[in-house]
Amino acid sequence: MSKVYSDAAAALDGLLFDGMTIMSGGFGLCGIPEHLIAALRDSGVKNLTVISNNCGVDDFGLGLLLKTRQIRKMISSYVGENKEFERQYLSGELELEFNPQGTLAERIRAGGAGIPAFYTATGYGTIVAEGKETREFNGRHYVMETGLTADLAIIKAWKADTEGNLVFRKTARNFNPMMAMAGKVTVVEVEELVPVGSLDPDHIHTPGIFVQRIVKGTHFEKRIEQRTVRKREVA
Repeated sequence: MSKVYSDAAAALDGLLFDGMTIMSGGFGLCGIPEHLIAALRDSGVKNLTVISNNCGVDDFGLGLLLKTRQIRKMISSYVGENKEFERQYLSGELELEFNPQGTLAERIRAGGAGIPAFYTATGYGTIVAEGKETREFNGRHYVMETGLTADLAIIKAWKADTEGNLVFRKTARNFNPMMAMAGKVTVVEVEELVPVGSLDPDHIHTPGIFVQRIVKGTHFEKRIEQRTVRKREVA
């Protein structure tokens, strides 16, 4: 059966249910699955637990799902660009599980690799370690963190063949490849779709065995979260 679907809504058809856990790839606004997020919003699915580096901005990315109150809990490492996130969290409307960024990445990688838990020194002695098992190895203290998996992973790749072999570009490789491995079902949106055999095997970042559905996106916004330029030097 073909893995290629006509649009984002079709690619998500039959996969969504209230209360599910979804991984959403990307780093900031770079490499996020724009079309699949919009399709999630339009589907009306609710009470979601979302695992993502961030929660977009107020009117873009995962921020769209916050606006419609479809997210119940976020498992994230950085949420500083979203005022609605801040408002919902401080008012008690949104649950947050905060992770150091490297810890979040490793939790996802571990989940995809079938590793139930691991120890890391990051967060020991801080609020991050509260309620978690700790151990000492070679004179240093570590916190036990559990691997993460999801009912669905939605990710963004630059290029794919029709079997789902994926190539990512630069910063978009943050979180997307490991989430592809950690979702029970992985749906990917791509900028370019090519026939099988077109990709150099040495250039493939994620093998197609981890991908169940593919949709070719169009008109990607690719917003810049914060545009900064160098201040003009005054002589």
